[in-house]
Amino acid sequence: MTSIVIPAHNEARVIGRLLDSLLADSAENASKDSAEDFTDGETDIVVVCNGCTDDTARIAAGRGPRVRVVEIPVPSKHAALRAGDDHALGFPRLYVDADVVITRAGVRALTEPLADDGSGVLATAPERRIPLASCAWPVRAYYRVWQRLPAVREGLFGRGVIAVSEAGHARVAALPPLMADDLAASLAFTPRERLVVDAAEVVVQPPRTWADLMKRRVRAAVSTAQVEQRQGPEDASARTSAADLRALVRAEPKLLVSVAVFVAAAVVARRRARKAIRAQDFGTWLRDDSSRQD
Repeated sequence: MTSIVIPAHNEARVIGRLLDSLLADSAENASKDSAEDFTDGETDIVVVCNGCTDDTARIAAGRGPRVRVVEIPVPSKHAALRAGDDHALGFPRLYVDADVVITRAGVRALTEPLADDGSGVLATAPERRIPLASCAWPVRAYYRVWQRLPAVREGLFGRGVIAVSEAGHARVAALPPLMADDLAASLAFTPRERLVVDAAEVVVQPPRTWADLMKRRVRAAVSTAQVEQRQGPEDASARTSAADLRALVRAEPKLLVSVAVFVAAAVVARRRARKAIRAQDFGTWLRDDSSRQD
C-alpha cells in the first residue's frame, strides 16, 4: 500500500485543492460514509496539521474517511514528517507539500520505479510545472533560468513531492532536522539511486512578486548554508556556478537579460541571508503567501 504524508501548517487556503486532486480519480471506488473505506486499498493519505491556528484540519477531515488527520501542537515540518511516519501504513511512501498539486496517476507513476528491486532506484520525484503567467516579469525571468539549471533539472528538490521505497525511507529518516529538507533528501541519494519521473507532474505555484521571490531565495540561501555546515560544501551540489550560467547564455543568447535578473536575485538573497547565517538562525521560515492565492 502506498502512503502519502502531507505536512500542513496553516494551509487552509490550499489543502483542499491537493486532496481533491489526489482523490478525484478514485471517487467512484471509495465510500465517503464508511470508516473502513478511508482508503481504496491502494493509497493511504495522512495529513499532519502541525501547530495550525486555521481551518486546515477541518478542511482536510471534510474530504471524508479516506483522509486521516493527525494534529500536533508544534509548528515544525520535521516533527510533522515524523508524526506522519508514525501513522502511515505502508510503502512506497510519498511526502507531499500541502501547497502543490499532484494527481493519483502521478502518484502511481512515482511508485512504479520503486517497486522494482533490481532497478536500484530508492527515491523518485515528478517533473515540475510552474505556472508563471500571473507573476511579475522579474519572477518570470528568474524562473526561465532556474528551471534550466542542471542541478534543478536532475535533483529531487524544489518539487514539493518526493517518493521513497522502504530502503530509501531509512536513509531519509536518518537525516537531522534541516530547513532544506528536500535538498538534503535529494543529496542523500546518488544520481543512480534517484529518478525524476517524466510521466508524473506536480504543479508548483511560484511567488508572484519580486518581494516574495526574495523571501524564497533568502530562505534557500540560509537553508543551503545549513546543509553545507552539516554535510560539507562539496556535497551541497545544488549551488549554481558561473560556468552553468555561461553555458546557458552560449546555448540560448536570448537568456542574457534573464541571467542578469537571476544573478541579481542571488546576490541580494545572499546578502540578506548573512545575518541569519551568522546568528545560526535556521528556524525562521520566510513564507511566501502569494503562491497560496487563488
